[in-house]
Amino acid sequence: MVGTRPGTGHHQGVPGDRPPGPAQITDQPEAEPVSSRWLPGWLVVVMPAFAELVVGGYRIGGPSLWRDEAATISGSQRPLGAIFDLTLHQDAVHGAYYLLMHAVIAVGGTSATVLRLPSLIAMSLAAGLTAVLGRRLATDGGLPAPAVTGSLAGLALAAVPLTTRYAQEARPYALTTLFAVLATYLLVRAAAGGRWPWWTGYAVALTVTGLFNLFAVLLALAHGLSLLAAQGLAPRGVPGGRPPGLAPRGVPGGRPPGRSALWGWLASCVAAAVLLAPLAVLSVRQSAQLNWVTRPDPSTVATLVRDFAGTALAIPLVGLLAVLGCVAGRGIARGRGLTLAVVTLPWLVVPPAALLAISLAHPIYVERYVVFCVPALSLLVAAGLVWLASLTRHAASQRGLRARRLGVVAVLPSLLIAAMTAVTLIGPQRAIRLPSARADNLRAVAAVLQAHERPGDAILYLPWDTALVGMAYPAPFDRLRNIGLGVSPIASATLRGLPAKPSTVAARLRTARRVWTVQWTPSQPSVGPAGQGTTGLLTASGFRLVRRWRIVSVFLSLYVAR
Repeated sequence: MVGTRPGTGHHQGVPGDRPPGPAQITDQPEAEPVSSRWLPGWLVVVMPAFAELVVGGYRIGGPSLWRDEAATISGSQRPLGAIFDLTLHQDAVHGAYYLLMHAVIAVGGTSATVLRLPSLIAMSLAAGLTAVLGRRLATDGGLPAPAVTGSLAGLALAAVPLTTRYAQEARPYALTTLFAVLATYLLVRAAAGGRWPWWTGYAVALTVTGLFNLFAVLLALAHGLSLLAAQGLAPRGVPGGRPPGLAPRGVPGGRPPGRSALWGWLASCVAAAVLLAPLAVLSVRQSAQLNWVTRPDPSTVATLVRDFAGTALAIPLVGLLAVLGCVAGRGIARGRGLTLAVVTLPWLVVPPAALLAISLAHPIYVERYVVFCVPALSLLVAAGLVWLASLTRHAASQRGLRARRLGVVAVLPSLLIAAMTAVTLIGPQRAIRLPSARADNLRAVAAVLQAHERPGDAILYLPWDTALVGMAYPAPFDRLRNIGLGVSPIASATLRGLPAKPSTVAARLRTARRVWTVQWTPSQPSVGPAGQGTTGLLTASGFRLVRRWRIVSVFLSLYVAR
């Protein structure tokens, strides 16, 4: 890392004001970087965390709860013993999250704001920790202004609409993102120092990441590739595999990690695998829950790229900055240590690519399963912005620009690109808070039912998996007699309960005068039978359809006995 003095046009110790690069980094102690003087360490962390808290917290309770969040209520709002029973029978992958949300619901209730608050806090912490990781990687990788790089990485993460989306959702993906960033930071520290407390912390963080999202253990594979790339091939005669003149003294992470780092990583992965093995076995047995997932196609990849960039308009800008981030500092060359690019590129690419490849044979890829990779792109974008400013400063100094104007000119291109990107994200950020941002508007469904229901009405869910519709805003649904219910959710150790036999439903219909039905619209995936048979049973029992409401993904219909 090479610092600059205010009011001068030269980097300290770099004649001719060349931008810092691998060839210019020496073994001499470095001067304090300029950014660390006007950007205190605590502000590097607090600023992105606060930005995410504001951006993610704005209208957090505005969008309606949707079916996945209704599953969170169903899975969490039951006794602890019943939660363990549920994980054994149906939803093991979310067991840890349901235990956490059980405590949240017990304290705060089931309003949308309360349910989403843990995700908001987790994503805010992830933004702050991304800044810490960015500062560390920028320092180790020879980037200028590491504090600025870290802050920009955290702010970039907060600006992505996809980040806001999952900061405002009562599901475990924000927590997965937090622990993925934490695991990556602990890996960098462990590889630099080699002490067992860091490796122990890394193993714990990796395990917790897998507890909240089992697919996120692919991060360990990305970390292994990073360590291999960082180590490279040790030149002969160079103790410890460190090429001379590569890293400044006092920066342990700047030199390639030794083979002991690979052994530490392997031991941590084995420990995490052993701890996660029961969860993995249960998840394989319950894999039928993913039978609604379809095989990916080119549009799947295009959607992933668009959402990671924030919007289609931002793809060229974000792509340019990511490329610059890959070549910034020591870049991605092998054997140059855990540079920012060496850490972030596998993190960004490996988990999505692996899930997409597996899904060609056995569909399991869903975009929210790889949200934990977004911080990697934010780190590359931040490094690209800072490196662009460094290159611009170098070019301006070669033209003999006065020192007083040099600093302003240097940051202009970076500021312009950052501003253009931010403008393109305003619309998507606004759209995240609209009712249409979720697949369902269950609040509106409950409002229609509340306005038109009468005492003695019954309800049928067609197919049975639509029973989640009545769990997000349960008050109007609880007043209706559920004539399709066979076994309750708690008694059956399932999220929705089990449906009654058609003969039982037919017998119950004979005592009903008005029956409400809840169905998905044809475009919605379903994990159960379509339910046309029960609809036919209604007609055969002498009921006629009098009114139907289509509310985003749900058909709400009212039948009255002739």
